[in-house]
Amino acid sequence: MNYEGSIYRPPSESKSLILQITVGCSHNKCTFCSMYKNKKFRLKEMETIKKDLEEARKKYSSVRRIFLADGDALILKSDKLLMILEKINALFPECERVSAYATPKAILLKDSKALEKLYNKGLKLLYMGIESGSDKVLEKVNKGSNAKEIIEAGKKIMTTNIQLSVTLISGLGGKEFWEEHAIESAEVVSLINPDYLSLLTLIVDSDTEIATQIKKKEMNVLSPEEILLETYEFVKHLEVKDCIFRSNHASNYVALKGILNEDKERILNEIKKYLDNNNLIDPDQYRSL
Repeated sequence: MNYEGSIYRPPSESKSLILQITVGCSHNKCTFCSMYKNKKFRLKEMETIKKDLEEARKKYSSVRRIFLADGDALILKSDKLLMILEKINALFPECERVSAYATPKAILLKDSKALEKLYNKGLKLLYMGIESGSDKVLEKVNKGSNAKEIIEAGKKIMTTNIQLSVTLISGLGGKEFWEEHAIESAEVVSLINPDYLSLLTLIVDSDTEIATQIKKKEMNVLSPEEILLETYEFVKHLEVKDCIFRSNHASNYVALKGILNEDKERILNEIKKYLDNNNLIDPDQYRSL
């Protein structure tokens, strides 16, 4: 496979074939992210992508899932994405699901009809990073989208057959905006009502802009206990249905999971248990990206 630079994928794609169709991220300006800082965004040549798929077909007897990398594969024009999906269908008839990261901007550039065509060719799941529902936090971290645009993008996907998995980052608003971050994030997620909801926790990479802001005291990070208080407020204000919730990433201080709102009270009680016994909270040394 012709990979360029470091390759990232969601935890749930650990057993997927990773097909790199773009290099880097089309936005690549978020203050908290260093994943693609050393890459200049570009689209890979179609011939290179086809050769990678042909090479993978020779190497693997069965491929059930394929993840399209890098950070924003959906930014490709629909006709090119359809060509890639058609090649996947021809070479991997056993493939059950193709998935990709998608920024709100990339989603909004495609109409529902185009998205349905992609679904019919095999694109079954998109991962969209919300990060925060607070416009103040989104602007501060240079997300490139506001809450209204994120809601519009999320709702657009939810009107199609494509499943949507969204991600938020605990602690992203720091001490100044923690409550707004929690409550307004819950409001955004509730309006979208995605299929999957993942809650990560901020880990500061020394190579990021947010690390410089923290060093200059422009942002004060939350303690583990404050992160849990924020998480409690977030879950408390969520109003979703049949949403699979996970907060068990390596970055999280505690592992939480369930179906919301069905398991809401149980999850809130679990958070209370951790708050009442700080010894149960994983220390920073065990967290990682």
